[in-house]
Amino acid sequence: MIDIAFSKLAIIGVAALVFIGPEKLPKVARMAGTLFGRAQRYINDVKSEVSREMELDELRKMHQDVQDAASDVERSITQNVSQVESSLHSAWDDSDTNLNSLMEPPTFDQSSVKSKNFRRKKLAHTSAIPSWYKRQSGQKSRVISGAARMAKHTPANARKSSPFFS
Repeated sequence: MIDIAFSKLAIIGVAALVFIGPEKLPKVARMAGTLFGRAQRYINDVKSEVSREMELDELRKMHQDVQDAASDVERSITQNVSQVESSLHSAWDDSDTNLNSLMEPPTFDQSSVKSKNFRRKKLAHTSAIPSWYKRQSGQKSRVISGAARMAKHTPANARKSSPFFS
């Protein structure tokens, strides 16, 4: 960077005052300031453009890396699928030769039946209150309105049929 001290600026100012004159010096200073501001803005724009281009290049590299990784994953998946298909086909072909073993009735594991019963009992214990208990203890299983309850328990001959508007 240019090393400009206050003494050098004072010498430049005195020389400008002598050569340009006191009446034109303010216009020249304004013009120099605007040109300096434009130059700074132009330099900042160029810097930002260069940094954007660098970021764009980095993004392109990252995009290419991601595409390469995706294609590698796709290749490995297709290889695995083809291996599984070949093993299934070989197992299918082997099972055709062993049809007699498939005709035997299947045997059930007692532990799976016990665990299923345990889950069923646990669900019955932890779920809502059963309806038979509600009937026995007097809890209401359905809620009805007061008017519906009155109509349900009032005998038919005691009901008055009066018009609504009298």
